Amino acid sequence: MKWEGQRTSSNVEDRRGMGRGARVGGGIGIGSVVIALAAWGLFGINPMTTLGVINTVSGGGSAQIAQGPAQQPPADDRAAAFVSTVLASTEDAWNQVFAAGGARYQPPKLVLYRGITPTACGTGQSAMGPFYCPGDRKIYLDMDFFDTMSRQMGAPGEFARAYVIAHEVGHHVQTLLGITQKVDALRGRISKVQENANSVRVELQADCFAGVWANRSQQAKQWLERGDIESALNAAQKIGDDHLQRQQTGVVRPETFTHGSSAQRQRWFNQGLQSGDINTCDTLSARAL
Repeated sequence: MKWEGQRTSSNVEDRRGMGRGARVGGGIGIGSVVIALAAWGLFGINPMTTLGVINTVSGGGSAQIAQGPAQQPPADDRAAAFVSTVLASTEDAWNQVFAAGGARYQPPKLVLYRGITPTACGTGQSAMGPFYCPGDRKIYLDMDFFDTMSRQMGAPGEFARAYVIAHEVGHHVQTLLGITQKVDALRGRISKVQENANSVRVELQADCFAGVWANRSQQAKQWLERGDIESALNAAQKIGDDHLQRQQTGVVRPETFTHGSSAQRQRWFNQGLQSGDINTCDTLSARAL
């Protein structure tokens, strides 16, 4: 992926210097990411809930997190520059999409942190993996997750990492379009199985939106290299609910899926990639996923 020298975003907030090493309970390591993600896939449990349980078991107390003025990442931080460059490319792509529809795109902030950080959705923790908080319209990323993707989940590659960022931006787009709010309004009024099914459709749409970004950014920059698309599709496969369940228990339970199967995640990313058209991403109305 030929990303160096491209435009970077001013919407990256660097909190990594605030309380480095702070861990809820003094010891949630990056390996707990897999536990949280697997529990989400297996049981339909939000990672925030899962990590709250982990914290209780480990005897952790409340974390104290210092907050200060938002800072930009250091200019010589290559990993942060990569994230900033990918975020900038999502801004360019979605500016184009929204403008074509007669609207103005409002980009999210992307927060880099280590360990734990306050969010409008509760305390963010590294073991949750990257996530989007609609309450403050920010994406939260502890970049140690990228090492977990490569070493523990078998999903290496820069474009795989870019796909993860673009997926979270996809959730922001859903918030701007009012999709998130409509789905959330149904919580508590439908069964858990139906809630899980709706969650799958929302997640697959975010995958499709990530594909739309990949299409449009490639047209604009021609920055993809051989193997890049395959690395993103491999990442989609590794984080499919069926794959995670099979790894953890050997039993696949589709009624508990919250993100979609590996094949579904690959299919909808590819749908957006091939079309470059947001209108092809209507997973909420699709008969078959």
